[in-house]
Amino acid sequence: MLDKLFGMAMLIIATTVFLYYTVWTLLMPFVDPGHPLHDLFPPRVWAIRIPVILTLLGSAVVGSFLSMVMIRSNQKKAAKARTASAKKTS
Repeated sequence: MLDKLFGMAMLIIATTVFLYYTVWTLLMPFVDPGHPLHDLFPPRVWAIRIPVILTLLGSAVVGSFLSMVMIRSNQKKAAKARTASAKKTS
């Protein structure tokens, strides 16, 4: 039951963020600059900066994770090879 509730909450948050970003980037350019609706949104330059920053951070996290996995895998292979060579020489 908790997983369904958590999934529903994530779906609602994702839908809200998507709708907010869509209105901000696609509809707000057609609204007069003096309209009070512009107070609900940050400057348009952030419509590009935020996704770029999130993409860079996500790429850094994924790259760091992959590099750590590859380093640990290589260390395990090296240890296994050392053990095998030690058994052969004994």
